[in-house]
Amino acid sequence: MSHDGHTRAAVVQLLLEQGPITATEIGTNLGLSAAGVRRHLEALIDTGEARSTTSASWQQKGRGRPAKQFQLTAAGRSRLGHSYDDLAGAAMRQLREVGGEAAIVEFARRRVQTIVADIDPAAGHDVVEVEETAEAIADAFTTAGFAATTRPVGNGVQICQHHCPVSHVASEFPELCEAETQAFAELLGTHVQRLATIANGDCACTTHVPLVPPAAKHQEAT
Repeated sequence: MSHDGHTRAAVVQLLLEQGPITATEIGTNLGLSAAGVRRHLEALIDTGEARSTTSASWQQKGRGRPAKQFQLTAAGRSRLGHSYDDLAGAAMRQLREVGGEAAIVEFARRRVQTIVADIDPAAGHDVVEVEETAEAIADAFTTAGFAATTRPVGNGVQICQHHCPVSHVASEFPELCEAETQAFAELLGTHVQRLATIANGDCACTTHVPLVPPAAKHQEAT
């Protein structure tokens, strides 16, 4: 691979792991000039592998026009490879034929438990513990190939999976995503909300985790 190819691959990897991300942040992370970053981003957008978005209000630093951010599209992620999709899909369909929906649900549950097996559940509604557990979940999923991160949003934190090595299978078997959400709730000791999934065509799997205990919310309301 040429030097230009290695740089393009590094930009793609950064978009995968940290996107949405600004061109300035890409340049800082990779030591590229503004012109170099722009050239790679334009090429990725032209091929449909990346797209630009406007940053949300909570992401704004200072005043002025909202910064433009960049992230991979579904087409961009698909070029990273999805191991054994056809075989996995065939195996799941066969499992459903033999054991019915209950077998799929149990398989999905066991799969996610394997990923988070070493994580201890958060105790009670301690905010610090919930945050630490969310980070541990992101680390475990990153190790499993999901390029996961956490980010604070309002009175909560979001677990973002920027890649899904089984997204093509999960689009046919949503039980895989549902099992992940259930496991997150059990480990975090609170209700969580899945806001988006790659399997449904979104740019990332995003799960919102509230950090304000239910009792505190009730007191605020009164």
